Amino acid sequence: MYTLIVIIHVFICVLMIGAILLQSGKGAEIGASFGGSSQTVFGSRGPANFLSKLTVVVAAIFMITSFTLAILAKQRTFESTVIDLNTKGESASPATPAQPTTEPNPAPAGK
Repeated sequence: MYTLIVIIHVFICVLMIGAILLQSGKGAEIGASFGGSSQTVFGSRGPANFLSKLTVVVAAIFMITSFTLAILAKQRTFESTVIDLNTKGESASPATPAQPTTEPNPAPAGK
């Protein structure tokens, strides 16, 4: 499930980048830079075209997949961490008690 959502998220990212880059800006004409534009910078542009509607839909899907991935990443638990591997390795092989040595104690040197 997580991998499928990541694949959809990456596809949506590429689609959103393409849709944004294909759109033209509000003041894209050369006359707009010298004040000859009939549209204002923050004014209405008329009805939305296909690319602007596509951008809104793709951005909404991008946000939904982002939130979903954040929630799923928080809920994922990893069963093998460094600490778990150490405790599993120690519990798998039982510890053998140290064998007492039967060697005689050496005599104290130099009296």
